[in-house]
Amino acid sequence: MAPTLDIDIQNRISSGQVYAYVTGQALDNGNHVCLIRADGKTPYFPASPSHTCAPLSEDCSIPLGPQGSITRITIPQLAGGRIWFSIGKELTFLVNPGPAIVEPSVTNPSDPNIHIEWDFCEFTFANNQLYANISYVDFVSLPVSLTMTPHDGEVQKVLGLKPDGLASICAGLEAQHLVDGNDWHKLIFESEGRKLRVLSPNNGAVMNGNMFQGYYDSYVNQVWEKYSRTPLTVDTQAQWGKLTAKVSNGSLEFHGIGSFRKPSSADIFSCSTGPFASNAGALGPLTARICAGLNRSTLLVNDVHPNNERVSQYYKDKITNHYARLVHEANIDGRGYAFPYDDVPASEGVDQSGFVNGSPKSFLVTIG
Repeated sequence: MAPTLDIDIQNRISSGQVYAYVTGQALDNGNHVCLIRADGKTPYFPASPSHTCAPLSEDCSIPLGPQGSITRITIPQLAGGRIWFSIGKELTFLVNPGPAIVEPSVTNPSDPNIHIEWDFCEFTFANNQLYANISYVDFVSLPVSLTMTPHDGEVQKVLGLKPDGLASICAGLEAQHLVDGNDWHKLIFESEGRKLRVLSPNNGAVMNGNMFQGYYDSYVNQVWEKYSRTPLTVDTQAQWGKLTAKVSNGSLEFHGIGSFRKPSSADIFSCSTGPFASNAGALGPLTARICAGLNRSTLLVNDVHPNNERVSQYYKDKITNHYARLVHEANIDGRGYAFPYDDVPASEGVDQSGFVNGSPKSFLVTIG
């Protein structure tokens, strides 16, 4: 019999209308897209519709109980899973031919969910192993926390946002705009006078392509100048070991491996465009570590990455990813993915990405 996982969802939101949803790819059903029905336990595999944006044929909105209550759901093995939450109103999921799920979007102004307060956490459950994390790569909104008790070992927790986390991030972005005149305040999304969420700089640029143009240029120029004089060492923390580069002909050259031309601000925030578009072979871990060093603004303060880094050094330069800085400051334990490679670890450093991992005896997800 295929494994399943019970997940307890605790509601700490005072609203009487809090809903949960589960999406993912069913590993025991050919990776078919899957949702969980409103009963919290029955998998639903949408058929491929004849047109785009077709409605779901099943109710997949799982109502949570009142504040303080725990609702148990059961899931099959899922890859690329998410547990979604909405406050005050149900979310709209649609289906495209394939089938493919049309998920709520924070960058589509016409999305039916754009004015709803919602958020999610991410997970994969396979071979009785669970990996789950809270993600701020796209945006930050609601406090979500994770507690996993493994069959062996210590309880693992990711504590999530402080009660005033979103408000403190908004205040910090507005203050940073006053300091450097950049577009930080434009990342705040308001609806009917309420601050619903804060977009990441990458998604802010998706909404408005003129945001942060040239923001990182002076920092990148300093990095390129430094490593035209002295070598940069990057520990791939993988089979390629430590690799060394110097700037030559305008590019950061890893001899025999590949090179990186100067990235734009959009490249740095996305971690996946321009010089970071290729992840073949050793370029994957090199991209991850160079992007992490640029977002955290640590490439100038040491020349061995990420081994010589310390969390206390992150985001200290005036040109840095202030969204990521403020997100980490607003989390109780300082953890949670704030950009795509926020899981790059310094040697013996504290995990920044906010994950739990292992064979779960129990798994608790808390909203609020």
